[in-house]
Amino acid sequence: MSATASVWLVIVLAALGANLPFLSQRWLVVGPKAVPAKPMAARLAEMVLLYFVVGGVALLLERRVGQIAPQQWEFYAITATLFITLAFPGFIYRYLLRRKA
Repeated sequence: MSATASVWLVIVLAALGANLPFLSQRWLVVGPKAVPAKPMAARLAEMVLLYFVVGGVALLLERRVGQIAPQQWEFYAITATLFITLAFPGFIYRYLLRRKA
């Protein structure tokens, strides 16, 4: 896999990982369905877990391409902020979009 394909794969995984907690009523997407509804705190916890999963995949892909570059706290702050920004469509769908009853 080329470096460009790896970058796009991580971006797509990040967008999916950020939105999945808001699009699914199931615990960790594949678990039992939450009754009556999954609380916001659970969605945020799932989002944090998926942030680390996507980060792990990115780390593995970076290791395959070459040497892993050391990162400081600023890198992680920016990637966490980007992950939260990518979750915006799922948040809008779950909490702000009007549904017919």
